[in-house]
Amino acid sequence: MSSRRLLRPSRVRRSQEGKLVAEYVTINNVRSWYDTEGEGEPLVLLHGGFSDSRDFDGNLRKLAEKFKVYLLDRRGHGHTPDVDGPVSIDMLVDDVVAFIEEVVGGPAYLAGYSSGGFVALAVASRRPDLVRKLVLVSTAYAPEGWLFLPEPDGQMPQQLVDRYAEVSPDGGDHFPVVVRKFAEMELDAAVDPGALASPTLILVGDDDMIHLRHIVDMYEAVPDAQLGIVPAATHLMLFERPDLVTRLVDEFLTTEPVLLMPVRRPGGILAQQQR
Repeated sequence: MSSRRLLRPSRVRRSQEGKLVAEYVTINNVRSWYDTEGEGEPLVLLHGGFSDSRDFDGNLRKLAEKFKVYLLDRRGHGHTPDVDGPVSIDMLVDDVVAFIEEVVGGPAYLAGYSSGGFVALAVASRRPDLVRKLVLVSTAYAPEGWLFLPEPDGQMPQQLVDRYAEVSPDGGDHFPVVVRKFAEMELDAAVDPGALASPTLILVGDDDMIHLRHIVDMYEAVPDAQLGIVPAATHLMLFERPDLVTRLVDEFLTTEPVLLMPVRRPGGILAQQQR
């Protein structure tokens, strides 16, 4: 069972009203760092692997103009320390579920980038009652969806190494340990996208590290999905096309589609033929 205990933050930021908004909370025995910004309905953002919540600076964090945005540094990433032993997708899902239940306090919009999207996908699959709508940015649902995956003992880009060292309480020398643990986990982690009940937006770059066929398969499997292939974008679309990606996510979260000639969706031609 998870436990919740607020701790003194190592880094804090003040809102325009002068309030401290960055905190630590102990979830599943992990001293986890999170930040909040804005007011309104809750939107939880899950960063990519070997990175931290700064992934959303200059892009989805801008949605704090309409939502209360929660940014969680997942275990072993950013300001949140690593813990002894291997890591599993079940652990990561349990962390996010506990965070939504105990910190957010109820169902939320959930968006994840890269491996953070995979965790979000697994959360929505296991606990649809906690996910109002789901956004997956450059996310694969199984290892074979990736053109290539990081090797457990492989070299990582120096930029990732430096960013980790800037904020990690474990120190920069611990980064290879985190890479090994999470890379090994991703070698066999998979989620059935057909089990999703939440309305889902799937975004991928047209030159992404994920097979486009894999993304289309996921789109066709999810019962209530929208698909966006972002032009002139790679796996780093949050930084390459920040305004476009943010606008697409904003529209998905705040509106409902009005379709004049549906084909695959409920009521569409193919849906009726398959009855």
